[in-house]
Amino acid sequence: MIDINVTLEQINKRSLTNMAEHLGLEFVEIHPDYLVAKLPVDYRTTQPLGMLNGGASAALAETVGSMAAYLSVDRNHFYTLGLEIKVNHLRPALQGYVYGKATPIHIGRKTHVWKIETRDDEGNLISYSTLTMAVVAIEDFMRDKIHALTFEG
Repeated sequence: MIDINVTLEQINKRSLTNMAEHLGLEFVEIHPDYLVAKLPVDYRTTQPLGMLNGGASAALAETVGSMAAYLSVDRNHFYTLGLEIKVNHLRPALQGYVYGKATPIHIGRKTHVWKIETRDDEGNLISYSTLTMAVVAIEDFMRDKIHALTFEG
């Protein structure tokens, strides 16, 4: 289950000064069973033909899925890191926003698998992604770096 004690404001603040901010990505809904972020279809995220860039779709999927996974572990002891992402691009998005909704397929002790459905403003399925995350003990990772990324303070 996703920790809903963390607010959207805290999540979005944590997304400043990284790729999410550059792309205009914003987290818009948090629920125990899913997390949603939106991404504008504009000059930051389109390819030369004016369609949403496949890399932007992948960045949305990885960002929302990674955050959902991180909010689903004991953050005092574990962190999550991406292992694999697969994105199927199903139809173009030309304007407005796309919304990535991450829901768990498997929540294990060492790995998570998340599905991310990306839809446009009309609800059309733009892309379907699966994201595999590693659950890593903080002792095995960079304790000081992880502590700086908490939502507290």
